Amino acid sequence: MEIQEMIAAARIAQAEYEQHFGQDQVDEIIRAAAHVIYDNAEMLAKITVEETEMGVYEDKVAKNRNKSKGVWYNLRGKKSMGIIGIDDRTGLIEIAKPIGVVAGITPMTNPVVTPMSKIIFALKTKNAIIIAPHPKAKVCSSLAVKLIKEAIAPFGVPENLVQVIEEPSIEKTKSLMEQCDVVVATGGMPMVKSAYSSGKPSFGVGAGNVQVILDRNIDFQDAAEKVITGRSFDNGIICSGEQCFIFHKDDREDVIKAFTEHGAYFVKPEEKEQVVKTLFPEGKINRDLVGQSVAKIAAAAGITVPEKTRILAVEAAGPGREDLICKEKMFPVMAYLSYEYFDQAIKIAETNLKMEGNGHTAGIHSNNQANIIKAGTELSVSRLIVNAPCATTAGGSIQNGLPVTNTLGCGSWGNNSISENFTYKHLLNITRIAPISARIQVPTDEEIWAN
Repeated sequence: MEIQEMIAAARIAQAEYEQHFGQDQVDEIIRAAAHVIYDNAEMLAKITVEETEMGVYEDKVAKNRNKSKGVWYNLRGKKSMGIIGIDDRTGLIEIAKPIGVVAGITPMTNPVVTPMSKIIFALKTKNAIIIAPHPKAKVCSSLAVKLIKEAIAPFGVPENLVQVIEEPSIEKTKSLMEQCDVVVATGGMPMVKSAYSSGKPSFGVGAGNVQVILDRNIDFQDAAEKVITGRSFDNGIICSGEQCFIFHKDDREDVIKAFTEHGAYFVKPEEKEQVVKTLFPEGKINRDLVGQSVAKIAAAAGITVPEKTRILAVEAAGPGREDLICKEKMFPVMAYLSYEYFDQAIKIAETNLKMEGNGHTAGIHSNNQANIIKAGTELSVSRLIVNAPCATTAGGSIQNGLPVTNTLGCGSWGNNSISENFTYKHLLNITRIAPISARIQVPTDEEIWAN
């Protein structure tokens, strides 16, 4: 079908779904949609790696399982239609209503769980959705959508409520964004900019460049394992993955020892130039190495690393534009810098963020609550992850209170419309019934202006 026909079919399906399905039925439907991805995690991971030629099979299996169960766990039992709130004091009543047809733009870095989460958010809120996958991930994305459609069909869900562009192109995606009711774009900055320029309400994401501060008096072994786990996950293609670790200069020996023992290879000064040139030829990211293994990157750079190396660690000459290695790196590679006092650590992190990744995510490993609050107060990020791998928890965790998603808003810092994790509530229009409450006495002007 042409995009115009898909939109028309989606509108008919959405009207039927809105009219005939209640909250309990909808929750059964989204459970089935999440569960089918969980059940097919291995098969989908295998096809994804084969098609995109990036990432790590085992990590994609974990991602498929954890995101599917996390999204369902977060959404189960939550009201998403009809009256969702009544204010006891004012009598204000909130009524949730669907937006209509959602355009779900999805990337090749997360081509299974991103369509899944967008579809589930749309189903939860009685919207229709059309997925526009990345052309280089059309097979695995289309398969994920097909599995979901088959899983929800027994509930009598209209056939065209969930659709996918099986032969995606820039032109088709642009047409979809112009004709839908709301755009949810996850992908590169050009795609996000296009979404915001579509003339329709849009939710996009910003670039990632996660800075991680290592405070004093912490367990460096524990921190090293968590940071490296985050950076190496899926060969570094997660936008919320750790990018640079920043430690006190007096802890240098302990930090390097801990990181080395957990699989980091510290690039020698004489190797650095070749490594950086390999990652950023002519100052631009080497797309041929995105999501590739440490062994492949090391071979491309002409250096030899131990067999079980999990990440490369490269010391930066300075923060921000002083060194290319401070940019976002979609590889299992990290920059590192040292500080003399905690305020300087924050300044280093902020300088790197201002260059790239502003508004996204930062991490801190600390036992000092005052320093944690200080970092959260002063860093221009929408999420500060504490004592955990950023890559696998910034997009939501059952344990940290962040909604499980694959679309991470970066606020005005990252030219985004939201500074939180995108979830089902962003696909609702809310009507507010506002009576005048006789129980609330209006104060006199003198009382209002009194000190």
